[in-house]
Amino acid sequence: MNKWKKFLILALAMGIVAGAYVWFFVYNKPHRDIEKAIPDYTETAENLYAHYANGLNTETKNYDGAVIRFTGKVTKIESVDSLKVLVFVFNEGMFGDEGIRCTLLPSHNKNVPDLNPDQPITIKGFCSGYNGTDIILEQCSIIN
Repeated sequence: MNKWKKFLILALAMGIVAGAYVWFFVYNKPHRDIEKAIPDYTETAENLYAHYANGLNTETKNYDGAVIRFTGKVTKIESVDSLKVLVFVFNEGMFGDEGIRCTLLPSHNKNVPDLNPDQPITIKGFCSGYNGTDIILEQCSIIN
């Protein structure tokens, strides 16, 4: 009986250590600061859209989940609650404009009124993927 108690106490201690390890390194992991991150890829807006629209998102060059820095001309600016979304339109599809949609960080919303539609702008953001019509970038910041 004494061996079973030692075994149960040892198993319980190992379970607590394993649970603490998982909590600390998986659930308590700090979020990546996209604004300060070094971009994984640098492209033009046209090349980025063409890459997804032509079905070229392969294992060798996959933008999903990467920090991307690109330069292009903003076509329009949308407001969703307190968020600002910069839209780079490259195609008119069945369901409306198709292109790149960048949701800005709240700290960059004050820069939006100064943007001119014909002025090239550089954006850095986290690419969450392509939904068939738009490339979605989140946590975007205006570089220039």
